[in-house]
This record gives sequence, structure tokens and C-alpha cells, in this order.
Amino acid sequence: MLTKELLKQVKQIEIRTRGIVNDVFSGEYHSVFKGRGMEFSEVREYQVGDDVRSIDWNVSARFGHPFVKIFEEERELTVMLLVDMSGSLVFGSVDKTKQQIAAELSAILAFSALKNNDKVGLIMFSDQIEKFIPPKKGKSHALRIVRDVLSFEPQGNKTNLRSALEYFNHTIKKKAIVFLISDFFDIGYEKILRIVGKKHDLIGIVLSDPREKQILKSGLVKFRDAETGEIRYIDTDSRDFQVNFNETQKRFANFRKQLFISSRLDSIEIQTGGTYIKPLVDFFKLREKRW
Repeated sequence: MLTKELLKQVKQIEIRTRGIVNDVFSGEYHSVFKGRGMEFSEVREYQVGDDVRSIDWNVSARFGHPFVKIFEEERELTVMLLVDMSGSLVFGSVDKTKQQIAAELSAILAFSALKNNDKVGLIMFSDQIEKFIPPKKGKSHALRIVRDVLSFEPQGNKTNLRSALEYFNHTIKKKAIVFLISDFFDIGYEKILRIVGKKHDLIGIVLSDPREKQILKSGLVKFRDAETGEIRYIDTDSRDFQVNFNETQKRFANFRKQLFISSRLDSIEIQTGGTYIKPLVDFFKLREKRW
């Protein structure tokens, strides 16, 4: 049963992200993600400046003056959102958790697809496949995706990017635009990432929190691992802890960054404490320059 509070949150996200889609990404999505090709639409009378190669000689001969063929972009695309629902996504040290940011990003991408008459689907995963929503069109379908990402309670707590990508690869046969939304706290997914990236247009959206990059010195602190449930007391003032923590986080970030670069795949870095608009705009501008 949907609670009033959940419906209110979904409505707020819809209003906020629809405004962003209309005001900021109005033409960006369409120009960056191209359709499958061109298809015949109609014929019309030749006008000065038309390409003579587009003349339909059969129709022109029938009417005694030139007509040209008009082609339109075969637009319909499939957008798939692969959203990490593991325990680490409920973390947020500022005003929103990574899961809340994932829901808003899902809304932006779903409404952008909707605006361009594209299908959008969803795979939520942890260390198992939690839920699969096949690609469809329509406002109610887009809102269902937002609702599920925002409120779904997964069975698993850990992260398995490899199994999520393998499931997607076996389930979606037609080429799709794939947004993999996760904090990427995992290893062993390199091979399948490259396989999916060669077949589909795969973009990684990397979610992070400021406290995951730097822990403030606060003396002895109780920490609980959101994915394993392990509890440890750590002296955050310890120089060894600070050095080891910072080096570990940098290695993880560098590994992930180099993996996407070597695989020739795009990735977008988004922090819970900042705006996601600028990273998305920068991504669209970068993609536009390649066309």
C-alpha cells in the first residue's frame, strides 16, 4: 500500500525533475541519444535548395514535376536503468541519501525518455536481482519507476555488479541506452562491463558521499558496515587509520575511473552533498561534441 508520505515524495520529485528536464535538458537528450536510423515519411513537391538525390523519380514522372522523399529519424529507443539497491545506498551524511539521489536521477532519465517517446525500463539489484520492470512508455510507468527506486526494500544488502550486468545482458537483446547507477563498491565485474559496453550504450553514474572520501577526526567512533552488518569501533584520530582510509578510497576511485576509460565507456560522478545538474549537463555537452 502506498503511504501518503511516499506519494508526496514521488510527486515532489516529479515536479522538481520535470522542471529540470524541460528547462535544462530540453534538447540535450534528443541530440545526444540518436535513433536507429532514418525511415521514409512522405513525399512533397521539390523546393529550391532540396537535395536532388532525394527526388522521387516515379512520383515526379506521374505528376509532371519534381517531388522529393522526406525521411524522419526512426526515434524510438530503449533506456534501461540499472539501479543499485544495496545497503550502502541508504547512506547520506548531508541532506539526502544515495538512494534518494538515485531516485531523482531515475526520474530525470525516465521523463527525458518519456518526452522523446522512448521506452524506459528498470532493473534493481543488490547481490541478487531484486526487481525487473520491462521497458514501456507513459507517465504512469515513469512514476512507477521513481516510486520503486525510492521505496523498494531489497532482500539483499551486498553488491554484485557482475550478476546485475549478466542478467541485463541475457534479458535485453535489443541495443539500449544503459545507465548503471551505483556507488560501485564492488570488484569482479570488469569483463561483463566491457561485454555490455560493446553491445549497448553504457553509462556509469557513480554516487558518492563526502564522508566516504574523508572521515573527520572525531575520536573513537562506532561504525556499522551497511552491507555486512559488521560493527567496529575506530579511532578516527589515528594517523594510520586516516592514511589507510584515504589511500583505500583513492585506489577504489582510480580503479573504477581507469576501468571506464580503458573500456571506452562514459561515467558521471555525482555527490550527495552537491548538485547533480552540472555533472549531467557537462556529460551531455561532452557527448554532443563527439557527434
